[in-house]
Amino acid sequence: MDRLSGLDASFLYLETPAQLMHVCAVMVLDPETMTSPYSFDAIQARIGESVHDVPGFTRKIRGVPLGLDHPVWVRDRNFDIERHVHRLALPTPGGYAELMDLCAHLASLPLDRSRPLWEMWVIEGYRPEGEDAEKVVVFAKMHHATVDGVSGANLISHLCSIEPGAAPLVPTEQRHPRDPGRGELLGRAVIGTAARPVTLVKVLKPSAQLITKSIGRARQGTAMAAPFSAPRTSFNGTITSHRSIAMADLDLDEIRRIKKATGTTVNDVVLAVAGGALRAYLAERDELPTSSLLATVPVSVRDSSRRSSGANKVSALFTKLGTDIGDPLDRLRMLAERNQHAKEHHNAISADALQDWAEFAAPRTFGLAVRTYANLRLAERHPVVHNLVISNVPGPPIPLYFMGARIEALCPLGPVFHGAGLNVTVMSNAGRMHVGAIACRESMPDTDALVRHFPAELERLTAAVDALG
Repeated sequence: MDRLSGLDASFLYLETPAQLMHVCAVMVLDPETMTSPYSFDAIQARIGESVHDVPGFTRKIRGVPLGLDHPVWVRDRNFDIERHVHRLALPTPGGYAELMDLCAHLASLPLDRSRPLWEMWVIEGYRPEGEDAEKVVVFAKMHHATVDGVSGANLISHLCSIEPGAAPLVPTEQRHPRDPGRGELLGRAVIGTAARPVTLVKVLKPSAQLITKSIGRARQGTAMAAPFSAPRTSFNGTITSHRSIAMADLDLDEIRRIKKATGTTVNDVVLAVAGGALRAYLAERDELPTSSLLATVPVSVRDSSRRSSGANKVSALFTKLGTDIGDPLDRLRMLAERNQHAKEHHNAISADALQDWAEFAAPRTFGLAVRTYANLRLAERHPVVHNLVISNVPGPPIPLYFMGARIEALCPLGPVFHGAGLNVTVMSNAGRMHVGAIACRESMPDTDALVRHFPAELERLTAAVDALG
C-alpha cells in the first residue's frame, strides 16, 4: 500500500477552486524530426503504450475512511488514455498570443480526482513569429501531490529519447500500488493517529534547536531573509481561478559566462535577472516598492532526504531579489552574498523538516482552514509572507525528443497561491534557459509585460560585466 506522504497530501488539502495545485509544462515540438508523419492518433497511442505500466501515470488517489489519515495511491483498473491525452487546434492566426491564451485557460481547469492526476493537450497549428513551418505544442498538467520539479522531469522522461527513434530515457517501471481493503485502511489510520504524539516529540526537539540557531544567525546578520517581511504589490492578494501565462528564452551560455566572470552561480544570475525584470515591470506601473521583493525559492532535498517514499522531496529558502537596487551588477553581488548566507542557514535545517511537519496536516482541518482563509480574504489583511515563487529546474544539456519530435522549448509552470499570485520557473534545455511565468489574471493580466524584461535584463547585466574589462 502506497500512502501519500504528508507533504504530498498537503497539496491536495491546499487546493480550492481558485488555488489549483497542479504544475504545468508547455512543450513546443518540431514534428519534422519524427520518423513518420505527425498524427495525433499515433501520438496518443504511443503515449498510451509508454505509460500503461508506469505507476506515476496510472495510479489514482483513494481516501481513508473518516479522513483519519492521508490518502493512498491505488492502480486505476479502468485507465483509459483517451481521458488523459486530448487534441486542440489554435484559433487563427495561431501565434504566440493565441497559444498563451489557450494554455492559460487550460491551466485554469482543475484535474479530475477520480482518475490519475495528469493530462496532456496536443495543440496543433502553432506558428511562431518569423517561422513558416507549423509546430505542435503539448500542454501537460500534473498534480503537485504526485510530482515535484525533479520527479516531474523524471516522469516525462518516460516519453522522451535522445534520438527520434530511440528508446525512452527511463525504462518502464513494474511495481504498482496495491489496492487495500477498507478495514486495512481504517486500521492503519488508527495506528498512525495513535503514534502521532510520539512522532511530534521527535520533531519538536530539532525544531527548537533550529529556532535557537536561527536567532543567533539573525543577530550575526547571516540568516536568510525572513518571511512576512515582503512589501505588498498588486499580485499579493486573494487569487481567482483565472490564469495568465507568458514564456521567454535566455542564452544559457551567456548566463554561464556572467557566472564565471563574477564568481557567482547560475542561480544567482537567474535571480538577479528576475529581480531586474520585476523592478522594471513594477516601475512601469508606478508600483515599485522602496524595499526589495521577497521570493520563495524551492530547493530539492532528494539527495539528502532520509525518506524513501513520497513524490515531493523539497524544502524552500527565502531570498530578497534586490528590486530596490538599480545597478544590475550591484544586485548580482548582493544576491550572491545573501544567497550564500541563505544556503548555509538552509543547510542547518534537516532535509526532511518540511516533510516531518507536513505529516501533521489533518485532512479535514487543513482543508477547512484553507477555504476559510480564502473566503475571508485574509491574504490582504496580514503582512505579506512572500511576493512570489521562483524555481530553477535543471534540464537536459542535449536535445530531447518527445515521441520523436524535437523539443524546441520546455517551459514549466508552478502553482500560484493566495497572497502570492505569481510563479516564475526557469528550466535549462539544450543550451537555452526557458522562462515560464504564470499568474492570477486579475492580479497580472499581461504576464508577458513582465517576461519580456528577462532578455533585456540579461543584456543589461552582460553589458555591466563587459564594462569591468
